[in-house]
Amino acid sequence: MGRILAAPTIADVRRARERLKGSVVRTPLVRFEDDADGREIYLKLENLQPIGSFKLRGALNRIRSLPREALSEGVYTASAGNMAQGVAWAARELGVPASVVVPDTAPAAKLEAITRLGAVIVKVSYDEWWSTMTHHGRAGMPGVFVHPFADQDVMAGNGTIAFEILEELPDVDAILVPWGGGGLTCGIAATARALRPSVKVYACEVEGAAPLSASFQAGRPVTIENRRSFVDGIGGRGVFEEIWPLVREMVTGVLTVPVADVASAVRLIAQRARAVSEGAGAAALAAARVHGNELDPALRRVACIVSGGNIDSAALATILSGSIP
Repeated sequence: MGRILAAPTIADVRRARERLKGSVVRTPLVRFEDDADGREIYLKLENLQPIGSFKLRGALNRIRSLPREALSEGVYTASAGNMAQGVAWAARELGVPASVVVPDTAPAAKLEAITRLGAVIVKVSYDEWWSTMTHHGRAGMPGVFVHPFADQDVMAGNGTIAFEILEELPDVDAILVPWGGGGLTCGIAATARALRPSVKVYACEVEGAAPLSASFQAGRPVTIENRRSFVDGIGGRGVFEEIWPLVREMVTGVLTVPVADVASAVRLIAQRARAVSEGAGAAALAAARVHGNELDPALRRVACIVSGGNIDSAALATILSGSIP
C-alpha cells in the first residue's frame, strides 16, 4: 500500500501563519501591466523572501512543528536548490545542523547559496536524488528528513500564500501556480478551496518537462523523460503517487508553455515589475499570457505565483538580451 498524504486543513494553514510570523515576508501582490485579452493579472512576488523563494514557508513550518528533542541530529532534505535553502535557513535560525542531498545537475548559483547558509551538500546522481524523495529519506543520513513537497506541514506553510492573496484580492478568480512536485500547488489549492471555493487553481509546466500534463492525459501518475532547460525549478521525472489524489481533486487544469515563452516572461517581469524571476517563477505568467484566450472569460482577475528568483546571473543576462540560455 502506498503512502497516504492528506491535504492541509484551514486550521493547519492558520497554525502555519502563526509559526511563520516574524520570519517570512508577506510578499507584495502587484498588478502586472499587460493588455493581453483584457484580464487583470497580478504577480505574487515570492522571489522577495529572504532565500529568494516561497520554499522558506514550507520548510520553516515543518521544522518549527517538530519538538526540539527531535532536532538533536538536525534536519536534511533532497532539493536542487530552493528547498535546500529553506531548510538550511530554518536550521540555522534554530541552531541545528542541516544537510542537503542534491542532484549532480543542480545549478551553481543555488549550490553557492546552500553553502553560504551553512548546510552540508551531499551530491548524488539524479536517480539517487529522486530515490531519496520517493522513499522519504536516505540511508545513513542523520536527522529528520524534510520532504520538499509531499508533506502536510510543508503544504500548509505554502498555503499561507493563498491566505495573503485572498486577503488582498478577495475577488480573485484564478491562481496560476508553477508545478514542481505539487507542494505549492496543493497547498494553495487546499487553502483557496476552504476560503473561497469558486477560485480556480491551475498548475503550470514547461514543454519537454511536463509530468503533470502527461499524468492528466493518462488518468494516472506517469514517469516521463524530461528535457533539460534553464527552467530548473520545475519539471521532475514524474508525479508522486501520494500527490496524485490531491492534485486530481483540487486542481482545475494544467497549462503547459514553451521554454521560449518562459524566457519572455522572465524578461517582462524584470522590465515591468522590476523584479528578478527564475524560470520556474515566470512559468505562471507565461501561462497566463499564452493560454489567456483558452481560460474561461469569466476569470477576469488572475494571480500568478512568482515562486522564486534564484537564477544564474549569466542565464538572466542572456534572457534580458533577448535570447534563451
